[in-house]
Amino acid sequence: MKTEISIEFFPPQTPEGVDKLRTVRTKLAELNPSFFSVTFGAGGSTRERTFSVVKEIAAEGYAAAPHLSCIGSTRASIRDILADYKAAGIRRIVALRGDLPSGMAETGEFRYANELVEFIRTETGDHFSLEVAAYPEWHPQARSPKDDLDAFARKVKAGANSAITQYFFNADSYFSFVDEAQALGVDVPIVPGIMPIVGFTKLARFSDACGAEIPRWMRKKFESYGDDADSIRAFGLDIVTELCERLLKGGAPGLHFYSMNQSALTTEICRRLG
Repeated sequence: MKTEISIEFFPPQTPEGVDKLRTVRTKLAELNPSFFSVTFGAGGSTRERTFSVVKEIAAEGYAAAPHLSCIGSTRASIRDILADYKAAGIRRIVALRGDLPSGMAETGEFRYANELVEFIRTETGDHFSLEVAAYPEWHPQARSPKDDLDAFARKVKAGANSAITQYFFNADSYFSFVDEAQALGVDVPIVPGIMPIVGFTKLARFSDACGAEIPRWMRKKFESYGDDADSIRAFGLDIVTELCERLLKGGAPGLHFYSMNQSALTTEICRRLG
């Protein structure tokens, strides 16, 4: 049975970045992903760039799923964005709470992602297939694991079709999260988010900020390689491929790759998975 995969990009800031992403997309399209998703900056700061990448992906004949975050937004602005996406033939959205831009104190008319999901359903019915975020190792701002799980269940019950997780390196945290979510009546596919490892320093910093745990043995091994980029890459590929194998064997419904606008590692992991 073919494994469903999806691949995430961020909107480039420069013309060179836009050209590079076109090349990367052509390579990754060979993996036949079910969709490409495109991120949306804090408070909608990349709105135009996100839309432009999404339109380009759709024009190339691929399914595109823009991220849409609601914090710091008004109902009117979200309504406008939904109308634009509908007119562009987009059928899938990744609905998120998102982060407030630094220096902005007002949360806007939405506080949580479940309110955004409800709003999209009220405005557009079943036009869009809606993905929401899940955090197997808990959202860094959650008061407790139970609070986080309850918030996830609310998003799904508000009308989400499926979920994509934050990346993680511990398969047990994913399986345990899925079991707990199902016990709360969540019955949508929960797709694990996969982060190919480009370099360790950046990964460690990013993981600390978003609450993704790097197991101690992995950290120690990466640190032991120092500046040896080839060893870091080889070890990273082995780790992430084994993680994907275990997830698929355990029943994960697919894989969502955080490509970081690069193609080599995602392609190699998929090749190893067959």
